[in-house]
Amino acid sequence: MNNDLLIATTKALMATGKGLLAIDESTGTCNKRFAAAGIPETAEKRRDWRELIVTTPFLNEGISGVILYDETIRQATKAGIPMVNVVTDEGIIPGIKVDTGAKPMAGFPGEKITSGLDGLAERLQEYVALGARFCKWRAVFTIGNDLPTDACVDANAHTLARYAALCQQAGMVPVVEPEILMAGSHDLQRCAAVTEAVLRAVFIQLYRHRILPAGMILKPNMVTPGLQCDHPATVAEVAGATINCLLRSVPAAVGGIAFLSGGQPGALASAHLNAMHVNFKDRLPWPLTFSFGRAIQQPGLDSWQGRDSNTVKAQLALYHRVSCDRAALLGLYNEERERSTVLHPV
Repeated sequence: MNNDLLIATTKALMATGKGLLAIDESTGTCNKRFAAAGIPETAEKRRDWRELIVTTPFLNEGISGVILYDETIRQATKAGIPMVNVVTDEGIIPGIKVDTGAKPMAGFPGEKITSGLDGLAERLQEYVALGARFCKWRAVFTIGNDLPTDACVDANAHTLARYAALCQQAGMVPVVEPEILMAGSHDLQRCAAVTEAVLRAVFIQLYRHRILPAGMILKPNMVTPGLQCDHPATVAEVAGATINCLLRSVPAAVGGIAFLSGGQPGALASAHLNAMHVNFKDRLPWPLTFSFGRAIQQPGLDSWQGRDSNTVKAQLALYHRVSCDRAALLGLYNEERERSTVLHPV
């Protein structure tokens, strides 16, 4: 295991003012979004969409790494340029999603366990050869009556640690993603308690599996009320609950934290991230950034509609969201920034 390489890659991914862009939706998930937008559900259209994203002008000003899907990392652009080369030529680090999805957990109705460890060591070697330098694995937890169970938390924490160990052994930085889903009527305090318990369990397993903390990135949810909660939280309350939860459960030695958006609208995710940097920057022992997927992609997808004639319009929408998220990392995001149509980096 090359500790120096892992730490150097982690630091590059957590560069000041930059975050990760997730374009790693499975074929099924991507097709569902295409279907909702009236876009043909074909490999060619998926390639066109992801090519549009990675060729967005100035993307590298706010994006340090892009998480790809297995299909995408093997594809080339219409001009025949490997997608990985397009990314690296812009100084962006290519990454890859390596789990094979969350499946129902036997004996535990309503809970899931993420699969994909079988053959992972060999797949990682192939991805390294294709140019990937970091990986992502997602585990999901549902809040409900007596959920999540200890068994679900422990099983997924162990699997995340095994994945992380295999990644670091292969010289790749693991992005560890334990996501508390927003679905449900739970309040802010319940989400905070569950998030803290899950993170503590995950880091116990990471420690037992000898993971190098400085050579990994945590990708957690923000602490928010459930989507059906009757008591919404303010931006300041979400920021405070999230930071306090992380300070209680994440070791200071961890290389960085990159939040998932979890279905939040793009503007709200930016506002939460901005509040964390404005109100708590001096208390943070680790760099804090974003690893957003839908929160960055959706405005561009809405603009594109599968038509080449809409490419520039879609790229401007994508860049706008990246610009807003970059501003949030610098504590400069506000309503004026959200409404702006600035066409150059922050």
